[in-house]
Amino acid sequence: MASRPLNDDEVVSEMNKMVAFIKQEALEKAREIRIKADEEFAIEKAKLVKQESTAIDAQFEKKKKGAEIALKIKQSTQTNKSRLRLLQAREQYLQDLFSTARDQISVLSKDEGRYLQLLEGVIVQGLLQLLEPSATVYSRPKDLELAKKAAANASKQYKEISGKDVEVSVEATLQDDSAGGVKLRSGTGRITIDNTLDERLRLLEDRMLPEIRHDIFGINENRKFYA
Repeated sequence: MASRPLNDDEVVSEMNKMVAFIKQEALEKAREIRIKADEEFAIEKAKLVKQESTAIDAQFEKKKKGAEIALKIKQSTQTNKSRLRLLQAREQYLQDLFSTARDQISVLSKDEGRYLQLLEGVIVQGLLQLLEPSATVYSRPKDLELAKKAAANASKQYKEISGKDVEVSVEATLQDDSAGGVKLRSGTGRITIDNTLDERLRLLEDRMLPEIRHDIFGINENRKFYA
């Protein structure tokens, strides 16, 4: 059967079918594009959210570590300040203790009997260290007469101990505001022995300081080694 030309109504109908088909294809294509776009958006969104979340977590960790370090520094500073205050308080206590000791030895020289005995002892000790035929004893001006008496007695004691004679002269050259005691110089002038009470107390402070610290404050927890 030979095909015949389409009339106007059939042409319109065919065109409408083609338009409907194209429109349906376009709608499906648009839906596919939208779905793909939504998927890509979701993926990109998830990626951005993860990146931002990672950045936020990293920033949080950084700030957390910074806060922890700042807290440790603050705690360390406070601990060091507390230790410093404790050390200062202990040092002040020791200084007060030594100051009290200085006051007490200053009072000693006011008891003439005890002070004379002390002077004899330190002069004999000095003479035995020098072991020379002559020596000079230096005392405070206010102790001059007492020092001469002590030197005479000390010379006799030295003779009894060493079997040797010694010639001792006494000079008043020490300061009156010192605690007392004497200095000795050999006859040749080469050796000087400081047996003043101030010097003996200073030496005692140096030697006894570790023991005094232990007796008063206990064992030092920060110290690892002991002699």
